[in-house]
Amino acid sequence: MNRNPASSRKTPASSPRTSRIMLYVSKRETRRLKRLLRVEMVGGVLVMFAALIGFVLANSPASEWYFSLRDTRIGPEALHLNLTLGQWASDGLLAVFFFLVGLELKREFVEGALSRFSTAIVPVVAAAGGVITPALIYLAVNAGQPTTHGWAIPTATDIAFAVAVLGLIAPRIPLALRIFLLTLAVVDDFIAIGIIAFFYTDGIKLLPLLGALVLVGLYALLARRFAGWYHSRAWAAWLTLLPIGIVVWALVHASGVHATIAGVLLAFTVPVAMMPRGVDEHDPNDATTRPHYLAEHFGYRFGPISTGIAVPVFAFFAAGVAVKGSSGFFADPIAIGIMLGLVLGKPIGIVLTTLALTKFTRAELDPQVRLRELIGVGALAGVGFTVAMLVAELSFSDVAHADTARLAVMAGSVISVAVAAVFLVRPGRHS
Repeated sequence: MNRNPASSRKTPASSPRTSRIMLYVSKRETRRLKRLLRVEMVGGVLVMFAALIGFVLANSPASEWYFSLRDTRIGPEALHLNLTLGQWASDGLLAVFFFLVGLELKREFVEGALSRFSTAIVPVVAAAGGVITPALIYLAVNAGQPTTHGWAIPTATDIAFAVAVLGLIAPRIPLALRIFLLTLAVVDDFIAIGIIAFFYTDGIKLLPLLGALVLVGLYALLARRFAGWYHSRAWAAWLTLLPIGIVVWALVHASGVHATIAGVLLAFTVPVAMMPRGVDEHDPNDATTRPHYLAEHFGYRFGPISTGIAVPVFAFFAAGVAVKGSSGFFADPIAIGIMLGLVLGKPIGIVLTTLALTKFTRAELDPQVRLRELIGVGALAGVGFTVAMLVAELSFSDVAHADTARLAVMAGSVISVAVAAVFLVRPGRHS
């Protein structure tokens, strides 16, 4: 945190001191992050509408039709893919979302803010605090009960939701704080992926998993060997990489590992930047030395599929929770643990770890970031939807427990938005 509040208010936005967290981030990287923030905001709005429609239908006279649609089964039984539409949304369509998350993670670790210790340490530690604290709160509330398996539900931040809400309630908040939230949420997703892979996988079947890994290797070989081809020809990836990706997804699904992990594995094989072969990359006069930013290119090309189709469809089905029969909701330890974890655990964990790190080390945040805004962003990180809903589904086989968990995620997210607004919205003056 800033140790000289008076001087920080006088620091112009264009000053080189404006961003400690972005100190070594290139102009190209900054432009990319701004574009990503805009995309996430649009995606968040779409997800809000889709979730609202699903929730309304589940509690309307059309509820029977809605649940019948969600439980309709399609797919080949022989391949163990005779899934409901709701399962296709969570296991299949979310693999597209996780593919895009994987691309962004790799870019951040290779070229972005997470590629350097100086720019990565604050959001990484803050994200860890924002995961551990909600989990501990949930475990404390559910201690000694079989419902402790849901400890990971309140740990995930929904990037699209959080960025969309931030843009709506505090449109003039400093860019560095927006990027802090975005980077924190990216690290949060990385932790969530690890949690799903290690804690929500039962009975791994080695043969399908080995087959998937072999095809992932082939995918990596093609993506690296023909990076320029995939970069310049839009149809190439659909013709060659997509069929491999579908088979990898099916094999991962059959292995017992959650199928969405297939998207992450494939994304991690896509090269971030590849130089055209046969040219001198140190010759500034040679225009052909421009690298192929394949991960960024794939993110730009396939992002609309995730933002406009995959995540909204998942939200439409995931938010379909009937409120009737939930009279004991606010006394249920699952609901209490999740809501306290999101509303209190997230901001407490993020703010305290950030303050401790900046006080006892040389790490710094942007000088313009005030404590009030940091608390607001920490509260906004309590908006959990996509991954939180998925973990809720994985945590409980009992339908009533799963519905309680999903309803708690929605309620906790709404309360988190209200808390964030208290700290971020300033009537009568700029945010």
